[in-house]
Amino acid sequence: MATLRVVHYLNQFFAGIGAEDRADTPPDHREGPVGPGRLLQQALGDRAEIVATVYCGDNYAGEKPGAVDEILDLVAEHRPEIVIAGPAFSAGRYGLACGEVTRRARERLGVIAVTGMHIDNAATEVYRTRLHIASTPRTAAGMADGLAIMARLALKLASGTALGTPADEGYVPTGRRIFEMAERPAPLRAVEMLLRKVRGEPYTTEWPVPRYHRVPAAPPLQDTAQATIALVTTGGLVPHGNPDRLESGFATKWLRYSIAGVDALPPERWQSVHGGFNTSRINEDPHRVLPLDVARELEREGVIGRLHPEFYSTTGNTSVIPTMRRFAQEMGRELRAAGVDGVILTST
Repeated sequence: MATLRVVHYLNQFFAGIGAEDRADTPPDHREGPVGPGRLLQQALGDRAEIVATVYCGDNYAGEKPGAVDEILDLVAEHRPEIVIAGPAFSAGRYGLACGEVTRRARERLGVIAVTGMHIDNAATEVYRTRLHIASTPRTAAGMADGLAIMARLALKLASGTALGTPADEGYVPTGRRIFEMAERPAPLRAVEMLLRKVRGEPYTTEWPVPRYHRVPAAPPLQDTAQATIALVTTGGLVPHGNPDRLESGFATKWLRYSIAGVDALPPERWQSVHGGFNTSRINEDPHRVLPLDVARELEREGVIGRLHPEFYSTTGNTSVIPTMRRFAQEMGRELRAAGVDGVILTST
C-alpha cells in the first residue's frame, strides 16, 4: 500500500514561531512534521507521511485579504493527498483559519481534509456542516487524544470507508442522518430510556435536541431621565477606511469609538462594513444604524439623563452564538463598570 502524502497546517504558536507578538506572521512552510506534527505522525503510523508543515499567524490568516490563497499555494507545492489542520481546541481565530484552510483545500485541491476543534469553538458552528471536524478537548492538554482522532478520521476517509456515527468516530455532528438497523424495535428502546431516566441511570438519547441559552429580559428602567444610556450596534459601523479591520462577517472582535461631544456622524467619516446586506443607505447616513442624532435630542430634552461617551460596534453577519455571547459578556462588564443603566442595541 502506497504511503499517503500529508500536509499539516499550524498557526504561528504551534509552529514554534512565537505567541501573540508573532500573530502577523505571513504563511511559510517547512519540510516534515513540526511541533505537534510529530505526535500526528506517530498517530498516522506508516500509512501516511507528513511531507511538510505550512504555518501562518492567526491575525494574518484572519485579516489579510488573500491569506488563505497564499496558504493553499504553499500546501499545493507539496502535492498532498491529505490536509490536516490544527487542532485548534477552543481558540476562535485559529479555529476559523483551520476551518477555512480545510474547506478550501478540499474544494481547490480535491484532497481529503480534516481539522479538529472543541465543540464550543466559534468556528465549529461555522464549519461543522461542511467539514469533518474531530471533537477535541478544550485545551492543548488533550493534544494527543485530538491528534489521534484526526489521524483516524483522515485515514478512514482516504480509504473510502464510510464513517460511522459521530459518537463512534469522534467527530462533531454534521447535521446529516446516518441510518442503521437496530436489533430492538423503537418502542422498547424508548421505554428503556424512559425507565433509565426515571431511575436516575445514565442513558443516551437517539435524537439529541439542540439547547439554546435563554436570557431573561432585564427589568425596565424606572426613570430614563436619570439614566445613562449607551449605543451599541451589530451593523458594523466603523471609521471610514476600517482602520481596526473589523470583519464583514464571522466577526472575531468588537470595537469602541468615542462620541464625546459629538452630535452627528458625518458620512465622510463613518461607514458600515457589514457583509450581509447593501450598506449604501447606511453609508449615505450612518444614523440609520446608530441613531446618535436622535439620542442627542433626547438627551437635550431630558428624556434620557446622559449618553455614554463611547459607542460599541461589531458585525452580526453570520455570527455564531458562542462568540456573540462572549461579546455581550465583555461589553456588559465594561458598561456596568462605567455606570451605564441601559443600552439601545441597533441591528440591520
